Amino acid sequence: MAIAWVIAGVVLVAVELHHVAFYATFAAAGCFAAAIVALVAPDAYLAQAIAAVVVATVGIALLRPRVTAALQHRRGDTDLPGVHGGLVGQEVVTLDRVGGPDAAGHVRLAGERWLAVSGAGAAIPAGTTVLVTAVDGTTLVVWPVDGMFLPEGDQP
Repeated sequence: MAIAWVIAGVVLVAVELHHVAFYATFAAAGCFAAAIVALVAPDAYLAQAIAAVVVATVGIALLRPRVTAALQHRRGDTDLPGVHGGLVGQEVVTLDRVGGPDAAGHVRLAGERWLAVSGAGAAIPAGTTVLVTAVDGTTLVVWPVDGMFLPEGDQP
């Protein structure tokens, strides 16, 4: 039974490497703890399951918040609450020209480069402070805070 616990733990580590949410890490630790119990008491299935659940629960409840906070602090991430991470209502600056859906540009938000389109369909020049008004999939819909659009001839 110890081999089954180790295999489950390895699979969970692989899942964690793909998602990096720190839930699977502690579930894997629980599986490895259960494998140790299985080596000592191979027929104590209930003790193995209890070890897995206790170790995973303690890790998720007590250690995960600290690990996540430390990682965010180290990377300089911003914690954005709410739907879509609270993206709607954020003020950001355009990195390049942002036009309509067929001429999307980019903005930097929470330390990452996001695809953005102008909510009015009029082009917004690079370096303009804009307000995120909506999220469409992975694209932000933005409006200039100061109402600045490119001249008519430069529209997308």
